Amino acid sequence: MWRSTFIISAMTLLSRILGLVRDMVLMNVFGASGLMDAFVVAFKIPNFFRRLFAEGAFSQAFVPVLSEYKTRQTHDDVRTLISRVFGALTAILTVTTLLAVLGAPLVIMAFAPGFNHDPAKFDIAVELLRLTFPYLLLMSLTAFASSILNTYGSFASSSFSPVLLNVTMIGAAWWGRSFFTPPILALGYAVLVAGLLQLAMQIPELHYKKLLTLPKVDFKHEGVRRILTLMMPALFGVSVVQINLLLNTIWASFMMTGSMTWLYSAERLTELPLGLIGIAISTVILPALSAKHAERDDATFRAMIDWAARVIFLVGVPASIAMWMLSEPIIDALFRKGQFTVNDVHMTSLALEAMSVSILSFMLIKIFAPPFYARQDTKTPVRTGLIAVVVNIVLNLVFLGLFKLFDLPAKHICLALSSTVASCVNAGLLYWHLKRQGLFAFAPHWKPLALRYMTANLMMIGILWLVIPFYPANASFWIRLTAIVGLCFAGIIGYIAALWGMGLRARHLKHP
Repeated sequence: MWRSTFIISAMTLLSRILGLVRDMVLMNVFGASGLMDAFVVAFKIPNFFRRLFAEGAFSQAFVPVLSEYKTRQTHDDVRTLISRVFGALTAILTVTTLLAVLGAPLVIMAFAPGFNHDPAKFDIAVELLRLTFPYLLLMSLTAFASSILNTYGSFASSSFSPVLLNVTMIGAAWWGRSFFTPPILALGYAVLVAGLLQLAMQIPELHYKKLLTLPKVDFKHEGVRRILTLMMPALFGVSVVQINLLLNTIWASFMMTGSMTWLYSAERLTELPLGLIGIAISTVILPALSAKHAERDDATFRAMIDWAARVIFLVGVPASIAMWMLSEPIIDALFRKGQFTVNDVHMTSLALEAMSVSILSFMLIKIFAPPFYARQDTKTPVRTGLIAVVVNIVLNLVFLGLFKLFDLPAKHICLALSSTVASCVNAGLLYWHLKRQGLFAFAPHWKPLALRYMTANLMMIGILWLVIPFYPANASFWIRLTAIVGLCFAGIIGYIAALWGMGLRARHLKHP
């Protein structure tokens, strides 16, 4: 499990670094403009459905069933299941994609109703959506292939494939934009090309493992029916974070120009630690938990959750604290160049401060939800997800009302705060259900571990408090970038040294 997590984290690190470069290029070239707001919406919509259907509900329903077939059935039975699921998934998503492309104006009206008051922004968002929405079909099939490979212990190609998206978009922003009017259309074509490349990358390994089969539509197949049954409630439960973020997109479409870009930039930075550890462990642990459940090995099942929680708290707490303390220097160092102004830095850093706490809660959701899906229990995450969505909606109304009452600027902060609180509620409820069902609880062996974690975080806070004033805000781009890397390393070294001094060793993080 450590080896698989390391592989995913290493590939994700490469992808996230290129993702930061991608966002730096986009902010430099397009800034927090109306065109960039339009692209953010057009890119978010297929990504929302991708995470909802493919990487969310579908993966959580498909992997446990596939793991059970792999454990209890023959290889031919597994190939038959893959073929039938391949056919059903392709049929459903092809129809969905065609409807969305044909009805793109209606989709934009539904997901960004504030654009209706700006015809130019609305029209370009519609054109971009028609280019980006096929990404849903391509990436859903990529996620399908990745789920198969992950179940068979292969994680490298699926973890590396996002690199292709970042490289393609960087090329489009730097060189491709000169061939399009308006230039932002280059990003739409880049998304489409990247989806094709990411899917193609999975095919050789599937063929090598003799798991590549032709699709056949058969909704009556036993495995397909079980997966669809598990997917229905999971559509909501596993993707509650995405639903909350999409609700924020709707609200942000009514706010001042730039609000969507500020929120997007802040979200992208919170996804760096989430992707490196939270998603990596979630990807590894779901097939492992599904296999242990199929083998009826309850002791190892519980031990795996405990191991994942130890790693998440090791990384998630300092990541949340550091992101809050360094929010403005990080945004300033990465994005203040070209069309991205000082005001954009300030507005984005406010959103990042509000989102920083959610890094830990999002990570916990990533490891607290898979145990239920591994046991083919989709109802529990649905209930907790529903409560979290209601909390997000209510808090949006409350915070926006307070900001309007007191005539406060930067209303986009309300959306970030609401999502943060909702994610904390979701993680807390999932833990309560895990404890109630006897699957995981913070046992006595957590007390010395918690003391070590707390001491190390206090050490990191002290170091960052001392070094932040030395950040050279008026220096050139490369000096600022070097300085923020130095600040981050200072905090990391202090944190690791404190953990070592408190006696934390590798054996304390041993996997089951």
